[in-house]
Amino acid sequence: MTKSKAEISYSDAISEITQIIHEIEQNQVDIDLLSEKVKRVTFLLDFCKNKLKNTEEQTNKILNKSEE
Repeated sequence: MTKSKAEISYSDAISEITQIIHEIEQNQVDIDLLSEKVKRVTFLLDFCKNKLKNTEEQTNKILNKSEE
């Protein structure tokens, strides 16, 4: 079962990406499902990228406030 962005954590996303990559590398993904797996990894990578960007922005705001 796949989770939406609202239900997933960063660590869950990384774990799922790792699992899918492992399955692909081990030729455990049926060709009929490969496209869906690649779409899922793309979705998860986008989620992680946005999560990191937002966290960086929030951290910078906090640090900037503390310097004032």
